[in-house]
Amino acid sequence: MTLTLTVTRRGARVTPSPSGRTLGYLFLVPAGLLYAGFILWPLAQSVYLSLTDWDGASPEKRFVGLANFQRMLGDGLFWRSLGHNLVWVVAGTALTMGVALLLAMFVWNRPRGFTALRTIYFMPQVLPAIIVGIVWSWIYNPAFGILNRALEAVGLESWTRGWLGDPTFALYAVMVASVWATVGLAFVIFTAALHNVDTDLLDAARMDGANGWQRFRHVVIPQLSNAITLVTVLLLVHGFQAFDHVWIMTKGGPDNATQLIATYTYQKAFMENEVGYGSTLSLVLTVISLLVSVAVVRVRERA
Repeated sequence: MTLTLTVTRRGARVTPSPSGRTLGYLFLVPAGLLYAGFILWPLAQSVYLSLTDWDGASPEKRFVGLANFQRMLGDGLFWRSLGHNLVWVVAGTALTMGVALLLAMFVWNRPRGFTALRTIYFMPQVLPAIIVGIVWSWIYNPAFGILNRALEAVGLESWTRGWLGDPTFALYAVMVASVWATVGLAFVIFTAALHNVDTDLLDAARMDGANGWQRFRHVVIPQLSNAITLVTVLLLVHGFQAFDHVWIMTKGGPDNATQLIATYTYQKAFMENEVGYGSTLSLVLTVISLLVSVAVVRVRERA
């Protein structure tokens, strides 16, 4: 592969020869084939199935056009699930980022036991979702759960309840378990980003009389902007596609109080054999996740 050096007013620019470009494209072929096979093709299949009325077993897929989308617009449970997703995305993202950033700031100066603390904070991230769901179901158990026993021990018996069986609190109970399980990734990203914070600026701000909150807000946060954008996008996508913890702990109940779009999609496609309608729901979920992620990145870039 040969390179050509071109000198312009803005400086030198290296451009590969035509044969070099061809070789470069060849290196992209394996990744492109994997992406096409595991992302683009299933996406195309979902688009096609969303236009059909198929039960997932019969050889005939009856074409119904946009009937599934019209049904979705009039489906009250879909809108309720979308509302639950929005609550999950807003509250879950804010809580996860807040806890992760607080933990990262706590270990920023490498206190005694830094390695152990970092391992403990990240450990929930590597646990299988089924283990997280089972353990937190035990914690919330109204008969022997540690949460109710702790409330009783401090004289708050009136606060005890069947957390996963109460429609008012079930969604937030599952959300807390999910935040506990996902905060480790955000913590690692923030910890790595804090190593790049210019401490000279912090010292200068301290010399100018800025208090701790002012230094954090006006010096640390601006230098974490890229990390905040990355974590926000990851958490938003996770929030819209949340499924495993909800399904393990409540299966969308009680009375659909924890039903999310992903759990509703699974229920329709694989439990009620409405694959066409389930594909419609999954497609809409994909579009919502994509639009929200792009919007967040654009807003952060302009900030």
